[in-house]
Amino acid sequence: MRTKLIKLRGTATRQEISKELGITPQMLGAIERGGRNPSLKLAQKIAIYYNVPIEDIFFDNLET
Repeated sequence: MRTKLIKLRGTATRQEISKELGITPQMLGAIERGGRNPSLKLAQKIAIYYNVPIEDIFFDNLET
């Protein structure tokens, strides 16, 4: 699930992205590794930053 974030990051560094998101690089790394879950507000900011739906990043298998 979180590997999606790493793929979306591409060549940008954690420092660059975390600065844009207003979080520390360590927090971004923890989210990418799945060690931390972002708040809904932060998850929305991440989705907007990458221009993808939030469910595409943070939720797997939403089909019913």
